[in-house]
Amino acid sequence: MKDQTKVIAALLVGAAAGAAIGLLLAPESGSELREDITDYVNDLFEKAKNQAQNTVGDVKDYTSSVVDKAKSKFNGIVGDAADYKDEAVDAAESKANEAKDKVKSTANDWNNSIQQA
Repeated sequence: MKDQTKVIAALLVGAAAGAAIGLLLAPESGSELREDITDYVNDLFEKAKNQAQNTVGDVKDYTSSVVDKAKSKFNGIVGDAADYKDEAVDAAESKANEAKDKVKSTANDWNNSIQQA
C-alpha cells in the first residue's frame, strides 16, 4: 500500500510539473494563464484529496478486517479455555465424588465392625 501511495504521489507531482510548464509556455495573457494555473491546481488538489480519502477508506477496511480476525481468534481461544475449564471441573467433581464414596464406604465398614464387636 505504501508503494502505491508513492507511485500516485509521484504521478501527481509529475503531472503538476508538466502542466505548469505547458501553461507557462502557452501563448496566453497573464490573467488567462493565472486562471488556467488556478483551475489546474484546484483540480489537482481535488484528485489528491479524493485519493487520500480512498486510501483512508482502504486503511480503515484493512484495520477492521485485522480487528475482526483478532477478535475471532481471541474468541476461539477463550472458547477453548472454557472447554478445558469445564473438563477440569468435571474431572475434579468426579474425583471428589469418588473420594466421597470411598470415605462413606470406609465409614460404613468401621460402623459395621464396631457394631459387631
